[in-house]
Amino acid sequence: MKEKTDIYQLLADKFGFHSFREGQEEAITAALSRQHSLVMLPTGTGKSICYQLTGYALGGTTVIISPLISLMQDQVEQLKMNGEKRVVALNSMLPSRYKRQVLNQLHQFKFIYLSPEMLHQPTVLEALKKIQLSLFVVDEAHCISQWGMDFRPEYSTLGAVRKVLGNPLTMALTATATPRVREEILTSLKLDRSTTQQVLYSVNRPNIAFGTILCENNKNELIIEQLQKLQKPGIIYFSSKKKADEIAGMIRAKTALSAESYHSSLETEDKIKIQNQFIQDQIDIICATSAFGMGINKNNIRFVFHYHLPASPEAYLQEVGRAGRDGDPSIALLFYERGDHFIHQRFQEEALPSDEVIEMVYRDPSKLDLVHKDDVHKQLLSYFIETQQPIQEVKQKIALQRQIKENQLYFMLHYIQTADCKREMLLHYFEETLQHKPEQCCISCGINFEKYELPHESREHSHKEFKNEWENSLNDLFLLKNL
Repeated sequence: MKEKTDIYQLLADKFGFHSFREGQEEAITAALSRQHSLVMLPTGTGKSICYQLTGYALGGTTVIISPLISLMQDQVEQLKMNGEKRVVALNSMLPSRYKRQVLNQLHQFKFIYLSPEMLHQPTVLEALKKIQLSLFVVDEAHCISQWGMDFRPEYSTLGAVRKVLGNPLTMALTATATPRVREEILTSLKLDRSTTQQVLYSVNRPNIAFGTILCENNKNELIIEQLQKLQKPGIIYFSSKKKADEIAGMIRAKTALSAESYHSSLETEDKIKIQNQFIQDQIDIICATSAFGMGINKNNIRFVFHYHLPASPEAYLQEVGRAGRDGDPSIALLFYERGDHFIHQRFQEEALPSDEVIEMVYRDPSKLDLVHKDDVHKQLLSYFIETQQPIQEVKQKIALQRQIKENQLYFMLHYIQTADCKREMLLHYFEETLQHKPEQCCISCGINFEKYELPHESREHSHKEFKNEWENSLNDLFLLKNL
């Protein structure tokens, strides 16, 4: 009973909450009982508290392996805002001098965020071996699996790294992993199935209604129409940075809404500024690539649109799950125009090296520098060569990954076209069964759009405000012209 009281006290003291969300207490209790754990909780249910509170309860240092620099920095900033100063992110953005300083003082930090690539640097690994490591966390653990959303070679060696670090207590977390992927996570991390606690909750988010809108060369008009009606704030996801910029500009030009684009080409300062403005409700709409959203602590997002077809159901549920974290009704709309899937087919063709490139590099590894695609290809091939994996095995892995991506894209195309329940279809992909159908389920079952819309008077006021602003601008231009 003492342990339960302690974690509730920590929850209140450190995070300002007085009750746990589903799965959090179960995951924390497992770790405090010294059990390794695989935790799958829906997007938006607070997975970070599972390891952060455990880290406080255990003492020592918690190391978190995280896939994205932006996600690490978001988590670091949130901890600092909660008053925790003993937190750092070790990534490629750190200046060499500061990195050496951090490594020399590593024992002083409570939470250390690392990319899997950084973890493989000998100086980093040696520094970690010298500290009291209480908890080893693998965030977005689906990245481990060759069936997951991303194939990151360094993730697949985390089991060996754990051994070097003395097999510390481990917590692997994900929001979207099929049973097959979960099995791969356990195998790769070298976690014993019989002693590892699996805390598994449905990917289903009942307060989010799912809709698809088929467009015929009128996608922009339909999006503007919905934006005018729906409660804000919201996110629109794109597969193209250029398109995200273009649509953000269009929204500003055609409506009274504030809109900004967010993607990897922005300067770090601009990203931070946009994130903060969105969190503080100073921006109505974010037009973003998948780089936006992970770790963003905003619970009142009322809708998530997809301008382009998502590449997989895993990616779709991750992004859609950023809506309605406060539990209030929210809506996800996927706008599809014939041919939208070609952008992902092109990405897939470019994402993985061809057999010809694999053969060239295996014959002569010095030709890695001739691989003209991007660093991802070089990184992947370097990993295969360094780990001395046979060429036929490598070809099979690449072919399997390509096939998986094709299957995921095919699933999304079928999801758009089906007249059956879309929620049931998504759950079936994760080998789940829908236990209780919410009243506002999906477009196939029927959605009452009025539940997600602004009152008519609010829309009219917004329209008049924009019209007056536009007329004033025209008058200003007219006066300037006649001066």
